[in-house]
Amino acid sequence: MDILLLILGFICVLVGILGSFLPILPGPSISWIGLVLLYFTNAVPANYWVLGISLLLTIIISILDYVIPAKGTKRFGGSSYGVWGTNIGLLVGILAPIPFGFIIGPFIGAFVGELIYNSKDHNRALKAATGSFIGFLASSFMKFVVCMMYLGIFIWLLWHYKSELF
Repeated sequence: MDILLLILGFICVLVGILGSFLPILPGPSISWIGLVLLYFTNAVPANYWVLGISLLLTIIISILDYVIPAKGTKRFGGSSYGVWGTNIGLLVGILAPIPFGFIIGPFIGAFVGELIYNSKDHNRALKAATGSFIGFLASSFMKFVVCMMYLGIFIWLLWHYKSELF
């Protein structure tokens, strides 16, 4: 049973890393579930401080994930159309067979969203798209760093308790 929990936990941590860039998957939350699964094994003793602090960090990051792109768009003079355009553009960019679609998509999506909001002012749309894109990059980077920290904790615990696990 421990091996199954270990494998599922590792898969969750890896999917969480992918989820730090995909808006469909809550990356830090899935990575945190991977840590919890590792603590459910008999070999790794439960450390409620690590789980509690990492849960608090996951909650904070999840809230900031919605705040940062919106603040970036608003700071650069954009609307909610730009935020929605960023998310839709990201999905299209990921699914489209173009190189770096996950980077190009949010910018184009925000630009188109702002043009839908106000088709007359192209400069404002470009400025708002830039703000939304910067917010998306900052949010994704923040989630990626947290997920990589969880991967590091997972690997450290696995290394530290490997004799009991295998």
